[in-house]
Parts: sequence; C-alpha cells; structure tokens
Amino acid sequence: MASLDIDEVRACFPSLQSGYIYADNAGGSQTTQGVIDRIVDYLTNTNVQLGADYFVGALSNKRVDEGAFTAAELFNAASIDEVGFGPSSTMILENIARALENDIKPGDEFIISYEHEANNGPWKRLAERRNAVVKYWQPTPVSAENPYSVAYKVEELLPLVSSRTRLVAITGCSNILGSLVPVEEAVKALRQRAKEQGARKVEVSVDCVAYAPHRKMDVRQWDVDYCVFSVYKVYGTHNAAVYVRSAALKTSLTSIAHHFLKADDKPYKLQPGGPGYELVYGATAIVPYLKSLTPEDDLVASFSAIANHEQTLLTPLLRFLTDAKQVDRGVRIVGRSEINLSRVPTVSFVVVGQNAIKSKDIVGAFDKKGGIGIRYGHFYAYSLIDNLRPKLDVNDGVVRISLVHYNTVEEVEKILDVLREVLA
Repeated sequence: MASLDIDEVRACFPSLQSGYIYADNAGGSQTTQGVIDRIVDYLTNTNVQLGADYFVGALSNKRVDEGAFTAAELFNAASIDEVGFGPSSTMILENIARALENDIKPGDEFIISYEHEANNGPWKRLAERRNAVVKYWQPTPVSAENPYSVAYKVEELLPLVSSRTRLVAITGCSNILGSLVPVEEAVKALRQRAKEQGARKVEVSVDCVAYAPHRKMDVRQWDVDYCVFSVYKVYGTHNAAVYVRSAALKTSLTSIAHHFLKADDKPYKLQPGGPGYELVYGATAIVPYLKSLTPEDDLVASFSAIANHEQTLLTPLLRFLTDAKQVDRGVRIVGRSEINLSRVPTVSFVVVGQNAIKSKDIVGAFDKKGGIGIRYGHFYAYSLIDNLRPKLDVNDGVVRISLVHYNTVEEVEKILDVLREVLA
C-alpha cells in the first residue's frame, strides 16, 4: 500500500512554506504550484477570446478544452460532453434548477438533506416556482450519550421516496459532520424503491464539494445524473466543475444559454456565459499532481494513500476531543466520533454545559495566538445547525477543524496544544 511522502507533497504548495497551519481546508484548499504556473502561462501567452481561428486563438481553445478532460477524469464521466465549468457549485446548481424548470410538474417531490445550501436552495426555489413538494432527509443521532452525534441513514431516506419523487439531492460528504454518505448504496436503494412505487422519472444530484478533496468520485458507478465539486477545494482555483448525464442533458434540461447557440446535448446549455478560461486551464494541473502522489500514477492509488494519511491526522484530534476529560468539560462532537475510513478529517464540535464556551471565542483564542487558521459558524449548512437539539445558536454554530493530505501530525499536535489551553 503506497504512502505519501509528506515533504514532497508540501513542496508542491508554495503557501505552505511560510509555516502557517491551514486548518480551514473545507472552506478552501491551498493551490499547487502547477496550477499557479498554468494560470500565469495562460494569461501571459494565450489570453484571447475563445473561438478565433488565428494561431493564439486556436491554442487558447485547445487549452480550455483540456479542462474538460480533467473534469471528466475526476468525475469518471463517460464523455467530455458531460462536463463543464462554472463560477461556483452554488451557481452551477442554480443554473441546473433553472434549466430543469420545464420538466417539473406540480406535485412532483424533491428530497433534499440538511447539508450545504448549494444543493438545497436551488431545489427549494424551483419547488416554489413549479408547485412541487420538498421533503427532508434528516440526520439523526447515533449515540444516546451525544445528541449532536447525527448522521444520515439510508434506511431513513427510503420512506421518503414515493410515486411522485422526481429529484433527490444528497451530499457525498458532509462539510460539518465530516461523514461520508454511501452514495452508491443510497442511490441504488432509492432507485429500487422509486421503481416499486411507480415513480415516472427520478434524477439524483450529488454535492461532492466536501468529498472530492478526500475520495475519488465515480458518477458512473454511483448512477447519478448531476454532480458538482469546487475546484478551489481540490487544490485549484476559485471555480467549480459539473457533471450532467448525457440523457439528462438531452431530455430534462432546457438551454439557458443564448438562444442562437446550439447546445442541446452539451453542458454549455447550462452556461449563460463562458467559464474563466485561465482557471479552467489551471485546473488541468490537478490530475497530474494527484497522480504524482503514488508510484502507480493512478487516481485510485493516490486517493487511497490520501485517505490513509488523513486517518493519521484524524486519530489524535478525535481522540483528544472525545477523551473523558473533554467530554466532562462539555465538548461534544457534531457528527460521528468513530475513527475510520467512513469519515474525513473535517471535525466539528461545540462546548456546552455549565461552563459552555462560544464557538466564536474558541476560534478567537486561536486567532490571538496566531499561526493557525480554523473557523466557526454554520458553513452554509444552516438547516443542519438550526435543527440540532438541544438548540444551538445557529450564527455561533460549531468550531470546525478541517484537514487535508498536506497537513501533518505535527500540525495537529500544535492545534491540540492550543485546545488544551482553551479548554483548561
């Protein structure tokens, strides 16, 4: 089993050379030198509008086209004609919801979760416009000792599926709970349930923003129709990528592009304007970087090595926060506290009880110390925080420490040193 050479990994990220500890990676990762180099190269040598026949224009076209191959490989899409780019995952999903409008009938049902509003808000607004019904797949506690130990359970999703189910929007990984949702299992089960109920057409939208930095996506294996991830959380820049199944492009979505553009079977029908060209070309450095992490030169091997390294980061952090001393102090993990490959090193917690500490104040103590970046809040999973019981202040939210494969065990120990002081 391949392991990461952490020194080589960190050498690929110029920002890490400062020694600052980036522990807010669920909000956005650092950028590899390869991505930076390609952006500079594009802006220096090929910064022209797409579609021109002259030499520099043709080269620019080719470079932007290469971005589609990168996205297709990361998604494991069947074709580059099933992928595209946009300014953010939120904007892409809003565009999909707009394009889907003509295919939604009054009384159709959408099942959504309590996760990031990017994969909730567009469907709630679409439901309002088309008189559809919204149902919620709610996370529930897994431990009687901790009411905040919530998780999504497939067996609690299936009763929501009916003959009117039209769309199911789920996440691949919670950006608060850090737990992975078994997408393939959930989709297979819900499609079987929908078939038994006589549903006419069910499409599945998966938010992989919190998933893609840690695990390999596989939209074909999962049997999903729509999928998004944020490039800036997968070691690139501030844009996002989308997968749309070919059948959905042809039969479900109406073009929201300019009326004179023929894009009926291309993701461009979801793009009212072009993507950021230099950002798309910059993304072409992501797959070579990921493949370079292991000798196999293979994404499966690299993500396996990433997952195993991240367990070494997760272990000391969760062990500290779930130690009896901290539990007595009032520390409660928000989500599961088991240490295994069913979760990523995104760890959220609150401090409650007689000596409660506001999440804002814990993060403030880190800010005062300096040298470590963590955050507090609801992180746009507003409904998740708002529906936890006992009730939390949704704006104070949780403390979130989110790590990725370029973080080190030594950095975790420094984070724990500050936590020991704060929780003393």
